[in-house]
Amino acid sequence: MVKKITCTVTTDLNYDQRMKRICNSLHRAGYEVTLVGRKRPFSKPLSEQPHRQVRLTGRFEKGFLFYAEYNLRLFFFLLTNKFDLVNAIDLDSILPGYVVSKMRKKPIIYDAHEYFTEMEEVVSRPGVKRVWEWIERETVPNIRHGYTVSEGYAELFKEKYNVDYEQVRNVTKLQKMPGEGVQNEPYILYQGSVNVGRGLDVLIKAMHRVPGYKLYVCGLGNLYDEMRTLVRTEGLEDKVEFKGYVEPDKLRTFTANAALGFTLFSNDGLSNQHSLANRFFDYLHHGVPQIAMNYPEYRRFNEKFEVAELLDALNIESLAAAINKVLKDERYREKLKQNCLRARNEHHWEKDEQRMLKVFEQAFEEYEEAVQV
Repeated sequence: MVKKITCTVTTDLNYDQRMKRICNSLHRAGYEVTLVGRKRPFSKPLSEQPHRQVRLTGRFEKGFLFYAEYNLRLFFFLLTNKFDLVNAIDLDSILPGYVVSKMRKKPIIYDAHEYFTEMEEVVSRPGVKRVWEWIERETVPNIRHGYTVSEGYAELFKEKYNVDYEQVRNVTKLQKMPGEGVQNEPYILYQGSVNVGRGLDVLIKAMHRVPGYKLYVCGLGNLYDEMRTLVRTEGLEDKVEFKGYVEPDKLRTFTANAALGFTLFSNDGLSNQHSLANRFFDYLHHGVPQIAMNYPEYRRFNEKFEVAELLDALNIESLAAAINKVLKDERYREKLKQNCLRARNEHHWEKDEQRMLKVFEQAFEEYEEAVQV
């Protein structure tokens, strides 16, 4: 009998490339997969996928009311739909999955894509942080099986809750390099969510000091309109261009033809400091040198494969200097590029998915043994 897995997120499914990758891997492994997410006013029709996709609607778009409403709707969805295992992605969707899995005596896996209670937008709001910490305390210590994106996150969970979660990174699939793009001007690229703590405001202001290149911003997020306003305020309309959401195939071409990419985070909160972002691997898989933060995960990786110029402090002066260093030194940039192409053959999704699948196998095996007792 085919086992049914329900994965739960709060994102719009079309934009969540990570979950498409995970669900497709589970589908290929023989599971029947349902991915549940949110439907937003601007959501486009769902792209065709081999797994089932469900969008839950709601009246609220952000804040406490959004999370309360979405979690309530998700609770009733799980309660009225069959599953053999819930895969709860991040803390903002964990509570319904935890409660219903206990009610039905079914296994649950926690996918800790972020160290949620230490995210910058949570740490900066004590009341909000207390709520998420309560949810974390009530759920995570009781979820034996899980995986997270970095070694640092896994260590934090072990220290705080004595759970052993596997490291399954947001690494890119090993694919043929895309062809040349159609852009006529040299450019550097920011790809990913336009959210708090990602350093885009600093990067935009640093463009005053970067001659000869344009900055493309590919992605959406809660600071998108604010960042566009910042560009106008700074008089940088001819230096910074916002592309919004870019379809995955087109984004690959944008990435492969960029002179430089960015993996930037502020140091507010342990989540940023121990992150290992998927964009870090997207750049290296396309042979693109990047500026990344000198945090433990990136430093550890760079010591083996020098693919990035590491930044000690996220400020305009340091960032502009790092950008110009890489762009003006062609030999250095070529060295980073070649290191990227070597690293991609060793660090790719086809390897990490095996660790992820092992987590699901172990969860089902343990559940079946408990049922037989």
